Amino acid sequence: MLMKAYIDAATKENPGPSGAGLLIVSDNLHKQISLPLAIMSNHQAEFYAFYELLTYLIQHHYTNETIFVYSDSKILVQTVDKNYTNNENFQEIFQKIQALLANFSLLILQWIPESKNKGADQLAKQGLQKALRQ
Repeated sequence: MLMKAYIDAATKENPGPSGAGLLIVSDNLHKQISLPLAIMSNHQAEFYAFYELLTYLIQHHYTNETIFVYSDSKILVQTVDKNYTNNENFQEIFQKIQALLANFSLLILQWIPESKNKGADQLAKQGLQKALRQ
């Protein structure tokens, strides 16, 4: 089964309270998730959005699917592509991401422009609102 997931993050101030948005779509699934995140930079929040997506996919046994993940964060996509970061702000979460990625048969992360990521963007803003209410 082919699955597509769109991820985004929203941060108030920078660093500040953040939220993640996950939009997961396949033939028999249309899942919208908005999550509050801790205080972090906007770039860190993008990494956490990806981490939350991977965690969800593993918990729901989607690791053997062909999964295309779309993000408008060039830093996230480039880091995953080269499988390396020397940025201390990303190292801890990226190590967790690497460990989770090992569970997937075929997962491809691709960059898309912000204009193509409106669904996840709205969910990320909802996640940010949840974070601001905590």
